[in-house]
Amino acid sequence: MSRGLVVTVLIVTAFLIYYAIMSIMAPGKKFKELENEIRSGLTTTSQIDERFINDSLYIGLLREKAFLQSRILMAGTDSISLTLNLADSLAQLEIAGVVVKTTDIEGIRMSKMLHQGNDFIITSLLSSPLNITGDRATIKKEPLMVKMAPKDTSEYKPDIMPDTSAYEAVSYILETDKGIRIYVTQSEKAKKGYGKELAWFDLKYRLGNSWEALKSAAQLKVPEYHPFIKIKLPRTDAKVIYRAIPTKGQITVYI
Repeated sequence: MSRGLVVTVLIVTAFLIYYAIMSIMAPGKKFKELENEIRSGLTTTSQIDERFINDSLYIGLLREKAFLQSRILMAGTDSISLTLNLADSLAQLEIAGVVVKTTDIEGIRMSKMLHQGNDFIITSLLSSPLNITGDRATIKKEPLMVKMAPKDTSEYKPDIMPDTSAYEAVSYILETDKGIRIYVTQSEKAKKGYGKELAWFDLKYRLGNSWEALKSAAQLKVPEYHPFIKIKLPRTDAKVIYRAIPTKGQITVYI
C-alpha cells in the first residue's frame, strides 16, 4: 500500500471518528438548549419542588396539566389542529377543542430524549402546541383534478386516467418550531409499485440530514439534533389528517 493511500485512509478514518463523536454529542446539546430555554422562562411560582421530581404520581398530574393546557391554547384558534395522545395510541383532529376525527395509532417510536429525559423539562416543552413550520410528503397537500366541461352531452367522455391517490403510498414529515419532527407513515404494506416510493422518500430525507450533519462537523460544529416521533396510521386516515391540518397548523403531544 502506497504512503499516499495510507495517509488518505488515516485522514478519512479520523474524520469518521470525529463525525461519530460530534453526532453522539448532538442530543445532549439539544437537551441542554431546551433545558436552558425552559428554566429561563420559569417564574418563582412555576418552579418545581425538587422533592417531587421523582414522584410518579406528581409527574403524571403534571403531564395531564400540560396536555390540557396545550389543548386549551389550540382551541383558541378557529382552524383544524392535531392531537397525538401517544399514551393511549390515539390521533385526533380537533376544531376549537371539539374532536371531529379519532384514529388509532398502530405503531410508535420516539427519541429517547422524549420518553426517558427529564420529565419536568419534556412536560414543560409540551405544555404548549407545536407549530408546524414545514413538511415533506409523498402525496400532494391538496390534490387538484382539472376537467374541461363538455359543450354538450354528446361530447362527454368518462375519465380515462385513474385517480392514483386512491392507492398511492402515504408518508410525510412535519417540522415544528420546537425542533421536534413528526414522522407519519401508513401502517399497511404499500401496494405493488409504490413500495419503492416510500423507500426513496425515506432515503432522500436521511441523505439530506446526513449531508447537513457532515457540513456542521466540517465546520467544527455539533450537528443540529431533532427529537423525533414516528407513528404509523391506517393509510386513509394518514392521508385525511395530512390534508386536513393547515400548512402552519398546530399539534399537541401527550406522552
